[in-house]
Amino acid sequence: MDQCIGFRLPTSPTLTAQFDGPQLTSDGGLPWLAEADDALGLCTSLAAVVPEWRHRRGRHSREGLVRQRVLQIACGYEDQDDADTLRYDPLFKLVCGRLPDDPPLASQPTLSRLENAVDAKACYRLATALLQLYLQERGRDGTPNHILIDADGTDDPTHGDQEGSAYHGYYGEHMYHPLLLFDGETDHLIAAVLRPGTCHASRGIVAVLKRIVTAIRTRWPGMPIAFRGDSGFAIPALYDYLEGASITYTIGLATNERLNVIAAPLLEEAQQRAAETKEKVRLVAETPYAAGTWTQERRVVYKAEWLAKGGNVRFVVTTREDEPEPLYNWYVQRGGGPELWIKDLKNGCFADRLSDHTFWANQFRLLLHAAAYWLLDTIRRWLTASHIARMEFVTLRLRLIKIGGWLRRQVDGMHLHLATSHPGEPLWHTLATRPHRFVNNSG
Repeated sequence: MDQCIGFRLPTSPTLTAQFDGPQLTSDGGLPWLAEADDALGLCTSLAAVVPEWRHRRGRHSREGLVRQRVLQIACGYEDQDDADTLRYDPLFKLVCGRLPDDPPLASQPTLSRLENAVDAKACYRLATALLQLYLQERGRDGTPNHILIDADGTDDPTHGDQEGSAYHGYYGEHMYHPLLLFDGETDHLIAAVLRPGTCHASRGIVAVLKRIVTAIRTRWPGMPIAFRGDSGFAIPALYDYLEGASITYTIGLATNERLNVIAAPLLEEAQQRAAETKEKVRLVAETPYAAGTWTQERRVVYKAEWLAKGGNVRFVVTTREDEPEPLYNWYVQRGGGPELWIKDLKNGCFADRLSDHTFWANQFRLLLHAAAYWLLDTIRRWLTASHIARMEFVTLRLRLIKIGGWLRRQVDGMHLHLATSHPGEPLWHTLATRPHRFVNNSG
């Protein structure tokens, strides 16, 4: 019998609490995550390329294991260890294909063996499955007119002697350095590639882009594609590839002495105007420019800004033909795009929880967290399509998923009794009444 806990309250009667509720769950919104998974065909497609590591038939299918792990992450349980208790949760069991009275789901050791069974080839196939999912969802409303690929890197802190972990001076920590690619207009996650901690921000970008661009143009021949990235991607090999593939690009350039000389007159003009108006002044211009490692001149657009704290100059290299100011304004929109999406991936889906020892097990973990991103993002799309304000994943989880419930068997099936007065109830009704809810979407 669980210990009974007593509380002293300002009103009587007294309160006692005990972990002995019948078929209770703390994640009443799990069915929406399961519905998103069914709509995408996500866990099914991922499990299909996970290698079978067991020498005898296991009690848990690969699809069941992948689904259990991804749903746990989406619900906010980033640790494998949480499975040791969640495996008995009646609603987790139900959305993973088991009845509440059936044997429990997988334990932490089983999920750990799953992660460590994956090698480099399997990770490549998993990444390909996520890419195909992106193409499926990007084309759901018809062939797009164009595609914008936003690239960024981030830091994933490491702890202990993990393969690929290294100290990065810029971030000031031992870490991995994942490469993340998003659709810059729809915020779909296209790719999540784990890299060693000390690698350059541009490492692997050309190879990853080649794979993505080939897949896009195989599905939609001649598709116009644009690329946008910060100064970490400012390398000649990327310019050459993008130009050869007829992909327009806008990429940040690190400031150097030559560029500062070019921008000096514009910065001086900004300073003079600021002195006259007593307000912030920002001016934008362009120049042809070739760094020493370039084989040709390229168009560089630059901003000269004078603020209360002084001057600020920034540069981008581009093949776009927009006027300088609109182009620069378009480029800086990435601050409200990839940076927010990475925040959702790391804070909302715990993608920095890469604590396996081997590198490829951690790459698999990163892809599982990317899958959780897809589930939560799909639900968010359903809500925004019904004119619900866009929420961060942490808020979405709190309002929609984290609802206490009692799962009860009735003559006509299972019934989930949810906590009354929960502020997320309107979201449930919005999702339940959306058009084409039960159309098979995963084709």
